[in-house]
Amino acid sequence: MTQVFKKTPAIMTLDEKLAISNRAIKLKQAGDREGYERLMRQIPVPPYLVKALKETVGLEYFKDSGWDLSEAEAEFGHSWFNK
Repeated sequence: MTQVFKKTPAIMTLDEKLAISNRAIKLKQAGDREGYERLMRQIPVPPYLVKALKETVGLEYFKDSGWDLSEAEAEFGHSWFNK
């Protein structure tokens, strides 16, 4: 019997998230607000928060946000964003 395995998207570890956050905070402290925001958007938004935001602000927010939604996509599936 042949098993088919789906490729699971890589999930960012907590250490990776903290490293990005620490670099972002240093940029913010140095007065680089744009650099801070750019780095913070690289940290995946938790799926529960994406779900709540989708229900409150709608899909258009996500299309223009620039936030990393990979964890929500891994949990809910790509088609969920189009529902």
